[in-house]
Amino acid sequence: MATLLARNASVLVTMDGGRRELKNAGLYAVDGVLKQVGPNEELPATADTVIDLTGQICLPGFVNTHHHLNQTLTRNFPGAQDNNLFPWLKALYRVWARTTPEASRASTLVGLAELALSGCTTVFDHSYVFKNGNNVDCQIEAARDIGVRFHASRGSMSLGQSKGGLPPDDCVEEEPFILKDSQRVIEKYHDAGIGSMTQIVLAPCSPFSVTTSLLTETAKLARHYKVKLHTHLCETLDEERYTLERFQLRPVDWMESLGWLGEDVWFAHAIHVDDDEIKKFAATGCGAAHCPCSNMRLGSGIAPIKKYMAAGVKVGLGVDGSASNDSSNILMEARQAMLLARLRLGLLPPEGPRKYMHLSQSHPVRAKEWMTAREALELATLGGASVLGRSDIGSLEPGKCADFFTLDLNTIGYAGALHDPVAAVLFCAPQPARTTVINGRVVVKDGEIVTMDMAPVVATHNRLAAKLAEG
Repeated sequence: MATLLARNASVLVTMDGGRRELKNAGLYAVDGVLKQVGPNEELPATADTVIDLTGQICLPGFVNTHHHLNQTLTRNFPGAQDNNLFPWLKALYRVWARTTPEASRASTLVGLAELALSGCTTVFDHSYVFKNGNNVDCQIEAARDIGVRFHASRGSMSLGQSKGGLPPDDCVEEEPFILKDSQRVIEKYHDAGIGSMTQIVLAPCSPFSVTTSLLTETAKLARHYKVKLHTHLCETLDEERYTLERFQLRPVDWMESLGWLGEDVWFAHAIHVDDDEIKKFAATGCGAAHCPCSNMRLGSGIAPIKKYMAAGVKVGLGVDGSASNDSSNILMEARQAMLLARLRLGLLPPEGPRKYMHLSQSHPVRAKEWMTAREALELATLGGASVLGRSDIGSLEPGKCADFFTLDLNTIGYAGALHDPVAAVLFCAPQPARTTVINGRVVVKDGEIVTMDMAPVVATHNRLAAKLAEG
């Protein structure tokens, strides 16, 4: 039996049913499960591992609902810095297809480390380029080694350019092999139990890179094994034009015709949707992964997150690939989600900025239309847990996993903002995690990864990234 005690937090944000924000508080965990959360005086006196949180704010671990960890290898890639989605993908498909298992492991470790340093404890990764020997297995092994809770996808691309898709033919796989390997990965790795550290998701890449038959058969396979389904959807207007021209349906209607709406499905981006499609998501239980930095970097658009929330659609945050974000910082993503939702107020409805941006005057934007700091924190925690179908993470309360992180409030970045330290986490520039604990295990201590030596990993990663870029 391994016990952990974290105490003396200046503020502890529970995100429980009462959304409590406790002062001078802490938590106690046994074998990775929280047993007590409350004032210091109510906690045990000692434990196997004791963490002093004096001067820190403690929050539930953040949940990342969409990422492409291998893309850390192509951050800031010269040929893809100033493109929107389709030309950006065309510039990178063949580079990604050269990723080796060694490079995949290194990139997974780098991305997961950066995420843990920003407070992320659960990560979904959408891998879909499996050429050159690359596979999900090396990523799962890497996640276990560093100690991050991991939802891995056996993604896929099957529709090459010769058949009307966007990827080059030499970057896609044959459908029978995709389905067979998907079954293998589920049977070998998927753990549906409470506190699970590894789960599998089936994730065909996008409407313009997979066939109708692969989408249909993947959904059947996922539902047979009771695993979740994921894909990109409604990311750009180019995608909308693609499905209208090819199938005479908007993307959401097309996915519905293939059985791809339901509580076991969530979509990345989901930007270009109308009010009826939002209602359809809510009615069927579909979730959305909001990726604000990537959406801005590629000029894709602004997702209607407040509309989703008002309609009851499950929404979590996605850092997205580190070649369309060039970072793996989920705290920055939460801040951008808050700011981008506020920007949308100035752009919609069509009467536009003159009506909505004169904030020095009386204006029609109601308080509930603002994205608050606490709402953004909820997206990053409970929202992400809901999207992934996890009831055991997302808040700090007895019975849930001991996943949390802390931020040092006595830093230059928070100076002058401590009249509301919870809001300061979002309004001020993102600060690095002081401590990150996952499943009761300390992964970040004093701002450093402690589960492995990252210096040789970074050196290997940079060497392999340079090799990829050379061709």
